[in-house]
Amino acid sequence: MERKNRGLCRVLLISVWVILCGFLSVAGEVKIASPDGHYQMNVYDREGKVYYTVDYKDRPVILESLLGIGNGAASDWVDGLEIDTVAGKFVDTTWTPVYGERNLYVDMYREYVIDIRKKSDAGKRIQVTVRACNEGIAFRYGFAGNEYLHVTREFTQYTLPEGTLAYFTPRAQAKYDLLPLKNWPGESERPLLLRVPQGSGVAGKELYVLLTEAGMVDYARTKFVLEQDKPNTVTGVMYGAVDEIAPFSTPWRVIMAAEKAGELIENNFLLLNLNDPCEIKDTGWIRPGKVMREMTLSTEGGKALVDFAVKRNLQYIHFDAGWYGPEGSKLSDATRVSLDPARNKNPDALDLQEVLRYAKSHHIGVILYVNQRALYRQLDTILPLYKSWGVSGIKFGFVQVGSHFWTKWLHEAVRKCAAYGLLVDIHDEYRPTGFSRTCPNLLTQEGIYGNEEFPDATDNVTLPFTRFTQGAGDYTICYYRRKWDEDTQPDRAHGLVNARFLKTTPAHQLAMAVVYYSPLQYLYWYDKPSESRDEPELEFFDRVPTVWDDTRVLHGEAGEYITVARRSGDEWYVGTMTNCDARKLKIPLDFLPEGRRYGAKIFFDSGNDSTRTRVGIKTFPVTSRSVIDCDLQPSGGQAILIEPVKEDTSPKRRRTPANSKMTKK
Repeated sequence: MERKNRGLCRVLLISVWVILCGFLSVAGEVKIASPDGHYQMNVYDREGKVYYTVDYKDRPVILESLLGIGNGAASDWVDGLEIDTVAGKFVDTTWTPVYGERNLYVDMYREYVIDIRKKSDAGKRIQVTVRACNEGIAFRYGFAGNEYLHVTREFTQYTLPEGTLAYFTPRAQAKYDLLPLKNWPGESERPLLLRVPQGSGVAGKELYVLLTEAGMVDYARTKFVLEQDKPNTVTGVMYGAVDEIAPFSTPWRVIMAAEKAGELIENNFLLLNLNDPCEIKDTGWIRPGKVMREMTLSTEGGKALVDFAVKRNLQYIHFDAGWYGPEGSKLSDATRVSLDPARNKNPDALDLQEVLRYAKSHHIGVILYVNQRALYRQLDTILPLYKSWGVSGIKFGFVQVGSHFWTKWLHEAVRKCAAYGLLVDIHDEYRPTGFSRTCPNLLTQEGIYGNEEFPDATDNVTLPFTRFTQGAGDYTICYYRRKWDEDTQPDRAHGLVNARFLKTTPAHQLAMAVVYYSPLQYLYWYDKPSESRDEPELEFFDRVPTVWDDTRVLHGEAGEYITVARRSGDEWYVGTMTNCDARKLKIPLDFLPEGRRYGAKIFFDSGNDSTRTRVGIKTFPVTSRSVIDCDLQPSGGQAILIEPVKEDTSPKRRRTPANSKMTKK
């Protein structure tokens, strides 16, 4: 479980008037600053309403915007309000995750609880809790007492400067379009990445702003829509009502800003910080790793995949939909093997217990796919059963997302899996909001327009700055399904009709294993072991970890390109991806420690190498002063493995020149 660093932990409670901690309160107004002073938030009341603004590095990010929440028509907290009291504290601590994009997270913030009352009834109160962090601003609404709640809407607005553009996507598994804050075709999924223009007379480049939420585990999902009565204004619309009993708090509403888009990725641990600490006492069984799907649903195929996993340093194999019958049928029983004839017409093809035994003997874990239809009916039955079988984890399929009921059910299901030592991967529309800190057995989730949809490279280099700012994403990396694969045929059983092929290069896919963070990283999604010819570049997939000690975004622009460097121990892995355009980049290695020598192995799209993948490999020595030239093909990429040079510590023997004689003194 998480371990607090007591030496660095410092929690200081402050009174409402202590200005030195970045807080100032005057009648009806609260001024708040992040510890580094980069974020400034003002909360104030005027004419019975409560508003806020946010600046980042002295530039307006959120202009005057409304705060408020609806708790039934008679109890809406939007009119007749005034700020009453404020209490605050300063927190400076660190925590060690079970796994992550770093091995240590800083959690430093100033928190203020702003008590708001109804002018007509001073006994009615609501709290707005604000956390001002160096990574962003977060706030949420809280209800005290024990009243019954029927939350129907949030009135929270986000008014952006004129000319702001948004990366709009209607759902979690869809493409992005860069649109102005006008005439949207509907709701936009979380997070919402925005590009704020420089503005007249303002120094510096445009800003990137991210609107999202954290801690959404007992609430209804919100998406973003345009406010009809206020220009350049976004608001959140709830999927449905939330029925609860106070005391109760909403999820955190989060505003992040950055001068470089990559900073949003580096600071995404803010969402983890806004969730409860790890509640699993013994986390030793939680093992991140790489996984491959078994395509044939057969004993022979399962064993062959185990052998391939051992050979290629994968930690898990996965049996997908169809192993217990048609996944969409309520009659399918996830407690026994009963093959879906659409996936395998031989009903006796799969002896799952034999594959589990074989996998265990080779130290390979097995993950089973279960559709939510079976999960909802059979969860309490299958969890002890799968544990007795020796199953490692479950991939939740086609989960319901949006409503308060299903959101609460889903996160409780993850908790139940933890009680039985089972890992979880949630597929389809679910998007993370930091719950993996609380229940780290939730290793990854989809909610992404991934390789199952055969996207182009432009979509792929938009995802790091949008979807991956929220946390791990199961993109299902592929490798062999390309037009030059003579032995790869469309697979109707898995939706591959009309010969759909990857639209990106092999090195683009290799780089994904670094750029796309997923503690449970699916590789070779549409591939079979028989399709591999042991191409030499597979060494990169063999060696790349799935969790990290450090992460740096070296450069990138949404929809154009990205380079990410990640460290595991003393080794660094660097992934670069471009959009549909060719591109030349320079990659500085100044993240390496000074004075140490390293060897770099570069995997790149060469276009003329002898292997069918046309991936070239070159090696040379590097140091922190080195700069690597990166010549990317259209839709291409590059992957780099950097490891320390082993120093020769053996005693040096003095050489005697040829034809000379040794003389004694």
